[in-house]
Amino acid sequence: MSHEPSRTDAPARAASGAGSDPRPPSGPAEAFWRDPALPFVESRRACRSRACYKPHSHPTFSIGAVDDGASVFTGAPGGPVALRPGALVFVPAARVHACNPAPGAAWSYQMLHLDAAWLRAVRQEYARTDDEPVRVVSDPALYRRYCRLNTLLFSPADPQEKTSALIEFVGDCDTSAGLRIATPAASPRLAARVAPILERLRADPSMPVALDTLAQWTGASRYQTIRAFRAVTGMTPHAWQLNQRVNLARERIRAGDDISDLAYRLGFADQAHFQRVFKAYAGMTPGRFRR
Repeated sequence: MSHEPSRTDAPARAASGAGSDPRPPSGPAEAFWRDPALPFVESRRACRSRACYKPHSHPTFSIGAVDDGASVFTGAPGGPVALRPGALVFVPAARVHACNPAPGAAWSYQMLHLDAAWLRAVRQEYARTDDEPVRVVSDPALYRRYCRLNTLLFSPADPQEKTSALIEFVGDCDTSAGLRIATPAASPRLAARVAPILERLRADPSMPVALDTLAQWTGASRYQTIRAFRAVTGMTPHAWQLNQRVNLARERIRAGDDISDLAYRLGFADQAHFQRVFKAYAGMTPGRFRR
């Protein structure tokens, strides 16, 4: 699915100078862009949103921008990090995080999702590894450039032009400085304990596994299992399983699967349960995600 916004002011903004308002053109409260010609990237815009996400991870590398309002990043070992308008947040794939509006407030933001394998291949062309922390960058020039890139993606420009702009932006951003938020480190002993569990859960993500069963698999108490799981993955076992099923649901919805059938196949109690969980982790209902 490809979404194209109104053409009235997008080209003017994309070509505008540093002194103009870099934020995206006004439009609907929420807009999405995907294009089969560029399956390695998708984009989202939200204006004056109050939707909140549970801590989650996804298989894509994400680059978010705060356009307006106050936001809070959670997922840093030292506690929440306040984000101001103009901040860019680079989040590696599989890193547990959440960006939400400040309590009682609304915010506007943009979000790019890049396929992790595509990004890795691009970076290997210039010998850059993708082993990195979350980065928060406050650079007005880089923010303006991000906005121009996203405006280009939403426009009817040629896919090759979009791909070139995206690759150039990614390469330049890899050298940008900013706040670096390291991944919480788990001890090798805990990682070794949890690894077999993760392997079994990934093999069949549609099958919910009770905490009692997980504890039996590890040979530890339920308390020890929860603590070890959180230290390694950043989530409780239950939250991790829900997150995995939502990520799988995203993939299957893009492939055209029926939503009601998908809820059953992914092990949710019913479609209403599926919708509640999906919205909590993805910020929208499955139907909205499909449209």
